[in-house]
Amino acid sequence: MKKLISTQLVKYLEDRNVEHIFGLCGHTNIAVLSELDKSSIQFINVRHEQIASHAADGYARAKKETSVVLSHLGPGLTNAATGVANAALDSIPMVVIAGDVPSHYYGKHPHQEVNLHADGAQYEIYRPFVKRAWRVDRPDLFPEIIQKAFQVAESGRPGPVLVSVPMDIFSKEVDTSLFEKLQHHTRVIEKPSLDEETAERIVKTLAEASRPVIYAGGGVVLADATEEIREFVDHMNIPVAHSLMGKGVLPDDHPLTLGMTGFWGTKFINDQTKNADYLFGLGTSFKEADSSSWYPGVTFEIPKTKLIQIDIDPNEIGRNYPVEIGAIADLKRALMALIRVAKRLYPEGIQRNEQLKEDIQAYRNDLRERISDNVNSNAFPMKPERILSDVREVLPRDAFITTDVGWNKNGVGQQFPIYTPGSILTPGGFATMGFGSSAALGAKLAHPDRVVVSLIGDGGFGQNPAVLATAVEENIPVVWVVMNNSAYGTIAGLEMAHYDTTYGTLFKKNGETYTPDFAVIAQGFGVKGIKVKSAEEFKDAVKEAIEANEPVLIDVAMRNEPVPTDGQWNINDIYSPNSTKSHVSIP
Repeated sequence: MKKLISTQLVKYLEDRNVEHIFGLCGHTNIAVLSELDKSSIQFINVRHEQIASHAADGYARAKKETSVVLSHLGPGLTNAATGVANAALDSIPMVVIAGDVPSHYYGKHPHQEVNLHADGAQYEIYRPFVKRAWRVDRPDLFPEIIQKAFQVAESGRPGPVLVSVPMDIFSKEVDTSLFEKLQHHTRVIEKPSLDEETAERIVKTLAEASRPVIYAGGGVVLADATEEIREFVDHMNIPVAHSLMGKGVLPDDHPLTLGMTGFWGTKFINDQTKNADYLFGLGTSFKEADSSSWYPGVTFEIPKTKLIQIDIDPNEIGRNYPVEIGAIADLKRALMALIRVAKRLYPEGIQRNEQLKEDIQAYRNDLRERISDNVNSNAFPMKPERILSDVREVLPRDAFITTDVGWNKNGVGQQFPIYTPGSILTPGGFATMGFGSSAALGAKLAHPDRVVVSLIGDGGFGQNPAVLATAVEENIPVVWVVMNNSAYGTIAGLEMAHYDTTYGTLFKKNGETYTPDFAVIAQGFGVKGIKVKSAEEFKDAVKEAIEANEPVLIDVAMRNEPVPTDGQWNINDIYSPNSTKSHVSIP
């Protein structure tokens, strides 16, 4: 029996338990949309493809499943590219299914085809950042390609893949046996663990170390290994520092959580990793900002500090620092093996670090004291520290937070406690403006029972305000807090510090500060908009927004001040050699 590929594709996705597809229509994909109209799968319609890919990214992070994007060719595919690249750099599994020009028109330059260098080459656009890009050349090959797409996206180091489908192939019939054969293939590929000998060597090394520190990255969250790392930490009594992407691997009120390292880390945390005798890296790439541009003696002092590193990706072992013990393994399975060995070798656990626990608590108290004036300030525009503090105070412990770039990413990483592992979604590798507002949609769809708040700057929210239309149409009750400093504030502070100008970074009209009224814009989309007029009313506005259980936008004016930094960043030395300049406040 034969059926249309579009029909069988949707049935295949249903069988994979896909519940949502994010995308935008085009003449190349409406055959699929017509089948989705009959399906249990909900199509999340957007007004810009970047919203679709960011929302799918947030969905995959929150639900811990591969997300699906449906795109049109040409501008549809390039519009989505930023969000797909963001997912790629943060290792988020995603399958992008894109319509393409009719296969029988290759070389004729049909409507919207990109072929200035090669015919039928749309899929090449994604090659630099997806794990694999397919162009479907024959209808009978489509079933095995779509299965490979999910398998590649999910296996090893996760990431997005592209399946580019000429529109005529969506409308071709193939024998149903080609899709039925896929049902006999496993949907889950078993991942490698640690052998007993390696696990024993690691555990003994850490047990005998005098100042060990675990350094956790986003790979721990991606592997769903946060419960395992907590059990291992509690048994071995080892403090945990983390990268930006690793924030939340342990609750921030756990007695052995140190915090985020690097340029936006603090001296106390950087000193703990720098002075460790053994550093145990789990699921981290030791990225530039997390490692203070790899300057020795700032965040890390390797090889004086000995490094043990486990990652699912062999390319990350020793990429930026030499390792003493390196292992390729799934982090969940690796930690299970380490826990088993640790309990066998040290059944009573390792007793140490009581003084360090006291020092960690003292550091937290000191940090709160240092920022207390700003946290309690009634100044308006508001101090960013107070915005973060008020939001945290009214949120439940398991609320999802999505961030963008600037204070809402760097300041959150430094000062905003995360209590439920995996509940902070932030753009790490690509640091993309516009991620947070759209990712919030995906997080809420993945967990409709949990509160989702997007902390985002006015520059970031301005990237794609049409996210509001999708929230209304699909009834997705998220809260956006627009931290509005009428600027690309972090870059403004950087440019002023080094070049004594803010050219191109501040939003002005006729020399005066300019900002759209985002609350009014929200109301125009049918979203409840709240314009905060004083610091005293902000917290109540956040409470009101959460309780409304509908899409709500809060526009709050914020002072343009830099996130405090104790680490180093190479760009400062490029701009101003032999100087301590960094970011400054902008009046």
